[in-house]
Amino acid sequence: MSSVSPDPAPADRVVVTGGSGFVGRAVVQAFVERGTPVTIVDLQEPPESLRGDLVHYLAGDLRDPAVRDAAVEEGAAGIVHLAAITSVLRSVDQPDDTFATNVAVTHGLLELARLRGVDQFVLASTNAVVGDVGHGTISEALPLTPLTPYGATKAACEMLLSGYAGAYGLKAAALRFTNIYGPGMGHKDSFVPRLMRAALAGTGVEVYGDGGQRRDFVHIDDVVQGILAAWDKEYTGTAVIGSGDSISVLELIEAVRTATGEPVPSTHVPAKNGEMPAVIVDVTKAQRELGYTPAVELTAGLRTVWADFRASAAS
Repeated sequence: MSSVSPDPAPADRVVVTGGSGFVGRAVVQAFVERGTPVTIVDLQEPPESLRGDLVHYLAGDLRDPAVRDAAVEEGAAGIVHLAAITSVLRSVDQPDDTFATNVAVTHGLLELARLRGVDQFVLASTNAVVGDVGHGTISEALPLTPLTPYGATKAACEMLLSGYAGAYGLKAAALRFTNIYGPGMGHKDSFVPRLMRAALAGTGVEVYGDGGQRRDFVHIDDVVQGILAAWDKEYTGTAVIGSGDSISVLELIEAVRTATGEPVPSTHVPAKNGEMPAVIVDVTKAQRELGYTPAVELTAGLRTVWADFRASAAS
């Protein structure tokens, strides 16, 4: 555990769980650029670029009540809760651990917020809470019908937020993110970084099925925009944060070829059982209620990832 001095007043401080992660680093940087003090709670130390007078780092596992107790100070400005088990496969293999990490931790943080006069909470959620709607459009109006322990735990977290908002007046936002990409994701194994690694190595990628599966890819800059908008408006409710423009896997590969200038050959392999045919989202509510406007075009966004991968490979 480490901290810096001077320590700004707790009332100004935002607690960012998972603040050393891909999304967390970008969120912390955005708050710091505003002059807002931040407490990062994470097992992993933040990068050197996030160390300074405004950042306090608390090392620890949020499943430990003592870590949560140390993180949430009396009267803190609020909590941006990004830490979670996000792997669908891991959630299927380890449902009990997923519940403890996602639901029990969220409840513990909400209860500390209630007891300590912390009146704002932003949760990173997912469109997996609504399950598989085929090629239908996903919006906040759909019922919660998750199909995996991961989706179920996030749905449970959303219900906890709603309950605390209703009973205690907590300003509680659940932001349902689509597939996030951007600089800083080199350690991940999702499809965009796999494509970038293939482009760097001059190798190819495997495509499941015919590659017609559609997904919504949203740049990290737009995700940060959505989080800050919810924070600034002290928003209560759910909102889908995505690009609003789903593309096929084959279209994504073509966009990566354009962004990198590399051929990135692809080989088709049998489709995985249970893979959703499409994730098509409606971001109208976020636009209307948050003023959220996705601004990063896909190819331009992929160029930022490519530049980051190339810089990392050269260092």
